[in-house]
Amino acid sequence: MLIAKRLLTYRANGSDKPLEVRIMAPELDGNAFSCRFEIDWPDGTVTLAASGVDSVQALELALHMTGIRLYTSSYHRLGQIFFETPGAGYGFPVPPNAREMLIGEDKIQF
Repeated sequence: MLIAKRLLTYRANGSDKPLEVRIMAPELDGNAFSCRFEIDWPDGTVTLAASGVDSVQALELALHMTGIRLYTSSYHRLGQIFFETPGAGYGFPVPPNAREMLIGEDKIQF
C-alpha cells in the first residue's frame, strides 16, 4: 500500500519530465519488516526494499536508501534532477557517512 510519494523533476535537453518516488507501507516479512520503495527513473522504474526489526526501522531505512539512490545516480551527478528548485536537494535523508554528498537545503541538520 502506497503511503507517500514525492514528485521530482528530470530535466534534459530543454524539457522537464516527472520523476516519481513512491514509498510503500512496511509489511511483516517472516520475522522482520520490509518496506518497498520505487523510483521512476527516465530509463525505467526501480523497485527495492529495506528490511528492519520493526516497521519504523524498515521505513527509516527505505527513506535512507532512497536518498542514497538519488544522490549516487548519474542524473544527480549531471544535475538533471531536482525537487521544487534545482540545487536545493531532494528532501530525503541519507546515513551519516553520506552527508558530504548532500546539496542545498538537504545539508541543513535538524
